[in-house]
Amino acid sequence: MTVEPAAPGPDEALVARYLHHARVEKRLAERTLALYTLDLEKLRDFAVKAGVALPAVHTAHIRRWVAQMHGAGRGGRGCALILSGWRGFYAWLGREGLVGSNPAQDVRAPRAPKPLPKALGVDDAVRLADFSAEADDPWLEARDAAMVELLYGGGLRVAELTGLDVHASATARGWVDLQAGEAHVLGKGSKRRSVPVGAQALRALQAWLALRGDSGEGATGNPALFVGRHGTRLTSQSIWQRLRRRSLMAGLAAPVHPHMLRHSFASHMLQSSGDLRAVQELLGHANISTTQVYTRLDFQHLAKAYDAAHPRARRKSGG
Repeated sequence: MTVEPAAPGPDEALVARYLHHARVEKRLAERTLALYTLDLEKLRDFAVKAGVALPAVHTAHIRRWVAQMHGAGRGGRGCALILSGWRGFYAWLGREGLVGSNPAQDVRAPRAPKPLPKALGVDDAVRLADFSAEADDPWLEARDAAMVELLYGGGLRVAELTGLDVHASATARGWVDLQAGEAHVLGKGSKRRSVPVGAQALRALQAWLALRGDSGEGATGNPALFVGRHGTRLTSQSIWQRLRRRSLMAGLAAPVHPHMLRHSFASHMLQSSGDLRAVQELLGHANISTTQVYTRLDFQHLAKAYDAAHPRARRKSGG
């Protein structure tokens, strides 16, 4: 005796109709359709357990089900993607005249935690700053060493670094005052700030300036502090490439980018000083909430490595 398969229930039929609409009329990709199918299976399972038909689902149901998914370990982004699929389904039911409102419309997924900034450990940061590429042209070596010292020793953004000129002027976006030991930069929102420049960075800058003006290939005609061999101001992309190369040559486990050194500056300063407001001012953050992300990092293993606010600010004995 042949047993006929059971006819799909009303909810199953609605889901099938919606998926047909998505495939034929919206022409969604098969991968997207497969994800929608899984999302709607979850919705139907929740509705069955709650004893409610899909068109009768309320916002309270959706909120509870999202909370259950999150409590079971699904991340905020995963919940948001599922909610997006549910919203699309109920928007279609609304256009079909089957629901009066979209119960998923005003439900928001749990906020995903912000990723922690990638910062170097103090040993790796100092290793990179102390590294000397002896095989490099001395001109390039001096320039790159000075760039690393300013990025790590001053927490500059790469755009702030490229904007530095050798001398202060009415048109300069930024400059370094060697006598005062300060870098004056133009940050986000065209806000100016001054950043202390440590002894190590000052020495590196003086070594670079001694060679920069003596280049036989045109460096002296440009006011930029950091120039290439053709005398043009270095771009952010060039600095990324040079820093990546230098970090790999120094034997670091992963390539370093300029913003990683800014994160390292902030992290190590905060660990040493504990002064969140001061770090906020040094970084040029408009809101302290932006700076507070560094308090979430675990720096206990760094505490014994410091005897000053920042390792690049220490003066060597006899120096």
